[in-house]
Amino acid sequence: MNRRDILNGPVLGAAAGGTLLAGGIVPSARAQGDVRATLAGGSLIEEIKRRGTLRVGLSTFVPWAMRNRAGELVGFEVDVATRLAADMSARLELVPTAWDGIIPALLAGRFDAIIGGMSVTIPRNLTVNFSDPYHNTGIGIFANKRLADGWTTLDRFNRPDVTIVARRGTPAANSAAQRIPRATLRQFDEEAPALQEVVNGRAHAMVGSIPLPAHSVKRYPDVLFRPFDEPYQRAISAFAVRKSDVDALNLFNNWIRLRTITDTFLADRAAFWFDGLDWEDQIQR
Repeated sequence: MNRRDILNGPVLGAAAGGTLLAGGIVPSARAQGDVRATLAGGSLIEEIKRRGTLRVGLSTFVPWAMRNRAGELVGFEVDVATRLAADMSARLELVPTAWDGIIPALLAGRFDAIIGGMSVTIPRNLTVNFSDPYHNTGIGIFANKRLADGWTTLDRFNRPDVTIVARRGTPAANSAAQRIPRATLRQFDEEAPALQEVVNGRAHAMVGSIPLPAHSVKRYPDVLFRPFDEPYQRAISAFAVRKSDVDALNLFNNWIRLRTITDTFLADRAAFWFDGLDWEDQIQR
């Protein structure tokens, strides 16, 4: 190869996309613009801005998300998603999804994020990215007074003749299998039928995320009790997004910080939905 070949080869090739300097090829302004356009084209935030809608996946859990008497979704997660969409100047589209299929639905692109009281776990984090925590939670237990009278420790439930119920696919169900493995575990697709098993005396106890144990005992004080008040396993809730959506993750993290530090929005809504039952008369039965 002679000097002419060298000049007409790589140098001219580099010139098409940029300038050759000692440190390498510096892209031209046009090339830089093309790169930015490509990156923006794959950005979830840019997509939300173009369509004007934030799509949020959730599943019905009282009081995270549930139907009111008018058939509308209400609850803590609905309040969180509504405020987030408003702050993004976007419309909110809620996409109710079965809990055991909610991560596959996210990965399939049915919605932009899961805002549904999802606890952070390592197996889940291998599949999705999680935002900063926006709510501290945990798993507790409540029991039938007649069947479990005097039982005050989790170990007391860890027997083959004890029946525990839980909602399928939840950390509570997984924790029961791990923490009280000798008990008979029955799983349900929804919380309501599982709860009724305990109320009707067909199961000794139910495990569920806070505040389900406290709320259930308040509703059925003559039938149910909590063997101990504190959660036996603590957890944190976060938004879930697809692995590639790092720009959305950055926005969601900063939104959580703003709604935690610059105002008390998240704390106020959590107190309303989790600390009392003032909202219960609005809920569909």
